[in-house]
Amino acid sequence: MRISEFQLKDVVSVSDGKKLGNIGDIDIDLNTGKIEAVVISRPGKVLGLFGKEEDIVIPWKHIVKIGEDVILVQVHQESHQLESAETTTF
Repeated sequence: MRISEFQLKDVVSVSDGKKLGNIGDIDIDLNTGKIEAVVISRPGKVLGLFGKEEDIVIPWKHIVKIGEDVILVQVHQESHQLESAETTTF
């Protein structure tokens, strides 16, 4: 699968069925070449002018299934923590 195809899929939480967004970045361990996490980019609050919500970082091990149209992830409500991350962007 190409990264560009991966980024087009909707990311959905299996715990509540909520769409979290789309993958904006991928965090890769440069030593191993393995994907460590995916980063869901959040849209700006008002046309991107008045700040930006923090990104959601989802560890690779929390991806349950990658389908044709969606990526199902296991995140708990309390782990919907919005985190910033340094990522390798493609």
